[in-house]
Amino acid sequence: VGEGGARAPRLGAVGHHAPAPGPRGARGARRGPHRAAPAVLAGLPRRQCPGRGVRLKGSRLKVRFCTNESQKSRAELVGQLRRLGFDISEGEVTAPAPAACQILKERGLRPYLLIHDGVRSEFDQIDTSNPNCVVIADAGESFSYQNMNNAFQVLMELENPVLISLGKGRYYKETSGLMLDVGPYMKALEYACGIKAEVVGKPSPEFFKSALQAIGVEAHQAVMIGDDIVGDVGGAQRCGMRALQVRTGKFRPSDEHHPEVKADGYVDNLAEAVDLLLQHTDK
Repeated sequence: VGEGGARAPRLGAVGHHAPAPGPRGARGARRGPHRAAPAVLAGLPRRQCPGRGVRLKGSRLKVRFCTNESQKSRAELVGQLRRLGFDISEGEVTAPAPAACQILKERGLRPYLLIHDGVRSEFDQIDTSNPNCVVIADAGESFSYQNMNNAFQVLMELENPVLISLGKGRYYKETSGLMLDVGPYMKALEYACGIKAEVVGKPSPEFFKSALQAIGVEAHQAVMIGDDIVGDVGGAQRCGMRALQVRTGKFRPSDEHHPEVKADGYVDNLAEAVDLLLQHTDK
């Protein structure tokens, strides 16, 4: 979730024991059963008061943070958030790079890494000799023709090519404007090689499920709060969660009329969403 035009750590949080925001809660919420919501996934933007995060963690809600951030290691990301005043540890964060490393180890895969230098430390224990797969992430300036072509050549030389993508976001917001995310580059390799990537991160159902499993709640008990109509809202709803969209970061007014995804409600920012959830928790 972005705030004030700057790119933010792409995080979400999971909480416990709040009633679901009803039709009078989040503006534009769809009518539905008033169910208990033990879990909440919510973005933590860079420029909002971290006090909301402290209040969320200090409530009866179980909290789990989820991110598609693939330009920073979890350690760097958590350090950045702690410097901003957020009380968070690496163990509370579900991120795509560690999940991808687990997959690589389990399947004996040796990746060609098309990733940002900032997240490379997450792969220090991974064998990258003689690659038999490609891992692609938000590589930023490393998305050169040469690097993309290297990844293409690795995949084309394999009998059973494996492409693992850390998320498949279309774009995110920087102070200079909207920036291409990993998704378009992933799609380019899919098209060129005639394959389908394995997505590790939002909107992958397995990614959402791993976050929920970490705190012991079911999908139907959860609410997602995020700025991405497809990755956050759509991905969560496909898993059986409800989802609120915040009107910050990559939110576009056209999202409220998306042809396939309809949020269960809208809030102007993360602070409003947290206040709403805590109001219900205290009742």
